This record gives sequence, structure tokens and C-alpha cells, in this order.
Amino acid sequence: MSLYKRFASLLLLLSLSLSAAALDLNQAMSALGNAKASGQLGEMPNGYLGVVKPEGQAAEIARLINQARRAEYQKLASQNGIALSDVEAIAGQKAIDKTPAGHYIQVQGKWLRK
Repeated sequence: MSLYKRFASLLLLLSLSLSAAALDLNQAMSALGNAKASGQLGEMPNGYLGVVKPEGQAAEIARLINQARRAEYQKLASQNGIALSDVEAIAGQKAIDKTPAGHYIQVQGKWLRK
């Protein structure tokens, strides 16, 4: 087998394995509860998820969900004629208020168990 064919085969294998490992939003939403309960993710006052412990797919879960949250926040801000930062702050406070005891929240830049 030529070097080119070996390299092409390796690239194909690598691309297949990466796509299988990537999450979509539905998978991230399904994994969110466990990621929060295990202390990997927490709620921040800006309305987004933060990575508390960078384990497993915590960063990817946070990225996907934060992307969806931002789109929703932008939509709400536009519909109501208010600043995105105001929507983020309101959503952040609501998320922190709803966070169950034992889960992480960010207070003044530090992660604390609620």
C-alpha cells in the first residue's frame, strides 16, 4: 500500500471516530443533569454554564448548551427591545435560584456548592 493510501485511510478513520465522539444539542441536554450532579458544570450569573471540573465531555456540553441559550437570549432581547446583557443577567439569576442544593453556582467568580 502506498504512503498516500495509508495516509488517506488514516484520515478517514480519524474523521469517523471524531464525528462519533462529537455531541449534538439533544445529547448535550440529556447529559446536562448528570454533568451538573457530578460537579462538572455549574450555573453562572451571566446566564451560561461554566465548567467546574474539566472532565469527560463537560466543555462540549457547556459549549452546545451555551450556544443554544445565547440564541434564545438574543431572540428574547430583540422581541422585547432590551439589551442582551439584561436578558443574560435575568436568566442567570433565575438559573441560580433554581439550582438544587449540592450543585455548583458561580458567586463573585468562585465556584460554590449551593
